[in-house]
Amino acid sequence: MSEKLWAGRFTQPTDAFVEEFTASIQFDQRLYRYDIEGSTVHARMLAKQQVISDGDAAEIVAGLNEILAEIERGEFAFSISREDIHMNIEARLIEKIGAVGGKLHTARSRNDQVALDIRLYLRDEVDSIVTALGKLREALLQQAEANLDVIMPGYTHLQTAQPILFAHHMLAYVEMLSRDTGRLHDLRKRLNIMPLGAGALAGTTFPIDREWVAEQLGFDGVTRNSLDSVSDRDFAIEFCSFSSLLMMHLSRLSEELILWSSADFAFVDLSDAFCTGSSIMPQKKNPDVPELVRGKTGRVYGNLISLLTLMKSLPLAYNKDMQEDKEPLFDTIDTVRGSLKVFAEMIAEMTINPERMRAAAGRGYSTATDIADYLVRKGLPFRNAHEVVGKTVRYCVETGKDIPDLTLDEFRQFSSDIEADIFDFVTLEASVNARKATGGTAREAVEREISLARKA
Repeated sequence: MSEKLWAGRFTQPTDAFVEEFTASIQFDQRLYRYDIEGSTVHARMLAKQQVISDGDAAEIVAGLNEILAEIERGEFAFSISREDIHMNIEARLIEKIGAVGGKLHTARSRNDQVALDIRLYLRDEVDSIVTALGKLREALLQQAEANLDVIMPGYTHLQTAQPILFAHHMLAYVEMLSRDTGRLHDLRKRLNIMPLGAGALAGTTFPIDREWVAEQLGFDGVTRNSLDSVSDRDFAIEFCSFSSLLMMHLSRLSEELILWSSADFAFVDLSDAFCTGSSIMPQKKNPDVPELVRGKTGRVYGNLISLLTLMKSLPLAYNKDMQEDKEPLFDTIDTVRGSLKVFAEMIAEMTINPERMRAAAGRGYSTATDIADYLVRKGLPFRNAHEVVGKTVRYCVETGKDIPDLTLDEFRQFSSDIEADIFDFVTLEASVNARKATGGTAREAVEREISLARKA
């Protein structure tokens, strides 16, 4: 039999460079386990439907199991001349068991075979990433619980705005990652539909049982149109879209950790295990992990654009272009898994500087809004209260004072409604704990959200 299992139509061998240029075995060999799993169930189904004999199916399955063992022992010789993982495994099967191995490909095409393999592979990776997301959320929750009384500045426009709890800030990222997890669960539902049985594009003339195969492989159902089955890569694009959102969230956290770990902020200290030094400046401790994750975000965005561009003008059904779907997908999976793993470990080992955070929260007139709220409770319209506080802050700027340092007489020169109880509202603790509504930064609200996050 020819080295090329499809060579019957051709009179000339494939050009050596074309052979290498068009092969995908260099990267799709990671699908080997899923290719063998799908082929095993397909062979059993063919026997069940009496398309091949039980003996042939048993011989095929045994041969596939031997090939699986060869690959996992590192003894399998992957060949570029055999193009892809499917042809490599099938050719080896025929070498091992003879012509019977050629019966495996009955009632299927490489088009529906690869669509199956990618779905099986991505399904496992999705489940693994859900677990990794959970570990990062857990690390953030642990930091929140361990630092429930730590006050830090909250920012808008990167300018000090209002004091908040550090735990509240950590929970913001828990919320982002919770949405990411939900997107991944939704994606999995659309991913977990089986395409095998679509053939090259039009289905098959053999009496196959697609529903049985789907059940054996753990799918929720089968695809409903053979053309779409072999040419659909929505699930890969959707995964890269999810990944882009996730990496955007990690990049935002990266940016904050880079700022917070700088000497100018000194809010947190990242473990030495996640930093590197300088080749020329011995004092340096560089936050390489968050910097690299921030950079890898652009890489994942690029993979999404690659897949969208790849698919945007393809006519139905399968086209060789679609071989280019795997490398962006595989790279995205590897990048996301690595980023989540290193981030969960880094956050878990991060230490914080409560004194530095508190000192920063006390600067920048962060309790100014609390004076406005105080005046509103006294009956002053908010816009009028806003003006009073604006004048108060301007006075502080001119005199070099902060709001809690003002005397009652200084407060009252801007509004006679201000009384001695104003000092109960302008401390950092008072400002934080006044915000008790759901989603607020008060300690009791944050504790409630931590409890809900753990239940979720």
